[in-house]
Amino acid sequence: MGLNALMGNMLRALCGCGAVLWAAGCGTTSESSREVDASTLYEWNGEGLSGPGRVVIDLNDQRAYVTLGGQQAGWAVVATGKEGHGTPSGEYTILKKVADKHSNLYGITVDAEGNLVNDNADVRMDRPPPGGTFKFAPMPYWMRLTNSGIGMHAGYIPNPGEPASHGCIRMPPEFARLLFYAVKPGTPVRIVH
Repeated sequence: MGLNALMGNMLRALCGCGAVLWAAGCGTTSESSREVDASTLYEWNGEGLSGPGRVVIDLNDQRAYVTLGGQQAGWAVVATGKEGHGTPSGEYTILKKVADKHSNLYGITVDAEGNLVNDNADVRMDRPPPGGTFKFAPMPYWMRLTNSGIGMHAGYIPNPGEPASHGCIRMPPEFARLLFYAVKPGTPVRIVH
C-alpha cells in the first residue's frame, strides 16, 4: 500500500476518544429520524455572534446544536458512540481544548513496509507485527467533556445519522474547527436522548 493510500486510510480512520482513526464501524440503527442529506452535514451562522456558548448533543437524532449569546449559531450531524461504546447522556462542561490531539487508545497498525495491518487497532489489545508501528488516531479540535476520555472532535461520519464512535462525539471537520474557536473551557454541553 502506497503513502497516498495509507494517508487516505488514516483520514477515513480519524477516531473519537473511542473511535478508531476516521474509519470506525457504524451502528446498526436505520430509524427514519436519522436519515439526513449527506451533502449537508452542518450549517454555521456564528460569525459575528458573541456571548456564552452552549452545545446540545441529541443522541437520537445524531445532531449537535450550538448557541452563542442565546442565538442559534449552527448545527451539525454527528456520530456518537456505537453499541457497546455508548456516549453517556448528561450535563457536562468543556474541560480542556487541544487543537492537535491524538488518541491514546485507538489507531492503526502498519507493518515494516508501511502497509496497513489493522485499521481499527486498540493499543491495549493489538500489537503491530515485528518492525511495524502503532499510529495513534488524530482527533483534531478536541474538546474534552469527561476525565474518562469522552469529548467532541473532528472525525469521520461513515453513515450520517448513525452512531459510529467508541464514545466520543465526532463532528464534520470544518464544524469542529468553527466550534473549537467559538467556545472556551467551561462551556456547557448537554447530551440528551
